[in-house]
Amino acid sequence: MSDTPHFPLAAVVGAEDLKLALCLTAIDPKIGGVLIEGPRGMAKSTLARGLADLLASGLFVTLPLGATEERLVGTLDLDAALGEGRAQFSPGVLAKADGGVLYVDEVNLLADHLVDLLLDVAASGVNRVERDGISHRHSARFVLIGTMNPEEGELRPQLLDRFGLNVALSGQPQPSERGQIIRRRLDFDSDPQGFCEQWAPAQEALRERCRQARARLPEIALDDQALEAITQRCFAAAVDGMRADLVWLRAARAHAAWRGAGQIAAEDIEAVAEFALRHRRRELRPPTSAPASNPGAAPQPASDPGQSPGQGQWGELPAQALPVGARREIPSWPKKS
Repeated sequence: MSDTPHFPLAAVVGAEDLKLALCLTAIDPKIGGVLIEGPRGMAKSTLARGLADLLASGLFVTLPLGATEERLVGTLDLDAALGEGRAQFSPGVLAKADGGVLYVDEVNLLADHLVDLLLDVAASGVNRVERDGISHRHSARFVLIGTMNPEEGELRPQLLDRFGLNVALSGQPQPSERGQIIRRRLDFDSDPQGFCEQWAPAQEALRERCRQARARLPEIALDDQALEAITQRCFAAAVDGMRADLVWLRAARAHAAWRGAGQIAAEDIEAVAEFALRHRRRELRPPTSAPASNPGAAPQPASDPGQSPGQGQWGELPAQALPVGARREIPSWPKKS
């Protein structure tokens, strides 16, 4: 952990969705990390670095863009293995990130095979290095945060799906927010230590809230009622595979723990819906004519792309099937003391 002060997450202006997504992954790293999309200058790295302060280790490790596979996974010294009868392992980035945050800037520019390897280890929590019949394995449990600017290239859908949550940042904050952002950045640059001390109570409150939510998490059941609601919504959104269902359920449970609740409610499912679906949603083509078996049927009105009859663009079920009172709620953030 670096001794250099970094901008506290509690002091970040706006970006409420992203701050919530980061906290949820700190509460339950099994969610699978967060992919942050947005243009340059949106403080993506600042937000990711602020997450490390919410974890017990406070560890923040960055994967360099030009990293090789050996730099990522580590290396085995075969000469030492032959001479000493044991494998001598030189740790890579994955070993150094164990217990903390692994940050990958511009992940869409990283070689596909490295992204595949990175996501496999993030999912399993174990890194295995093999060379000429000799192997070494070690724990590699970390919160994976990737960032990308869509204007510089996309990730393949198979790789997008491997990130648990996806959040897009807007490049146009409101004028009032822009002023606050600039003022706080100037205050931090002029006196980083003093700024962090000023925001320490709010940051500690945020850290404690995450700590309590982690302790509460095992007591909250991944119940069948919540699972049924989520699987129906995933089906309505036409997502491929089953990862969305699992991620959504875990994120909803983490949100319930974040609220201090004892069980998953409709508001928890709704609060994380877009995080889980945004990068997995698949558009459906609406029917262009009546079925051939009923040529006399009246033509159906065209649906918007991604919709099917009775379903919304975001995969909502018909109104009567939605739980009463279901709506998205973003919890408020600690205020500066």
